[in-house]
Amino acid sequence: MSITNKNQTGLRKGKIKVLLVDDHPILRKGLGQLINHESDMMICGEAEDSPKAFELVGTLSPDVMVVDVSLKGGNGIELIKNVKARYPELPILVLSMHDESLYAERALRAGSLGYIMKEEAIEQVLVAIRRVITGEIFLSDKMKSRMLQQLASGGRAKGISNPIENLTDRELEVFRMIGEGRSTRQIAGELHLSVRTVEAYREYIKGKLNLKNSTELVQHAFHWVHHEAAA
Repeated sequence: MSITNKNQTGLRKGKIKVLLVDDHPILRKGLGQLINHESDMMICGEAEDSPKAFELVGTLSPDVMVVDVSLKGGNGIELIKNVKARYPELPILVLSMHDESLYAERALRAGSLGYIMKEEAIEQVLVAIRRVITGEIFLSDKMKSRMLQQLASGGRAKGISNPIENLTDRELEVFRMIGEGRSTRQIAGELHLSVRTVEAYREYIKGKLNLKNSTELVQHAFHWVHHEAAA
């Protein structure tokens, strides 16, 4: 199924059509205004969650999707996987507050072409959008160096020993939600999983992070989430 429809009614021909997916209305408004001021691009749609974003990809045929890692009731990495399975040629750029050292490679594996932190200047965001629309990879110089080091060493880069990197995408999502104060039942509801499945993820996480009990898990997750937010 094609994602390209340059003659779609109501959209100005020749503009790069950007679908913005983020659960923060203020960011969507601010970034949307800046993008719409560019001569070669425009916001064609906005979404705060994965179901709406997936729907808009089909109805609006964007040229590029800009998505956050954390979405309302969902996860941007999973959205990328689902979108790329249906629309493999759609370029996707991740724009997030989350540490690129932990999420950039996951985003690329899921199918995105780039990852940029929200703390970067807006000019860099525009550069990143234009870069991925041509099929190029966009990463910070620091992340490029890290990944080249991994490639050269045949795997994990030397000096990297954060056990959280060993978590799967789903385990990391559960770990983050634990740190945000959600209960097992709340996590199960938001991720559409059974309580038993979430409990199993908690056990996997404790094992990989060498945590003795649920109290240590909650404390570790809380510290990680708030440390990441302050970084």
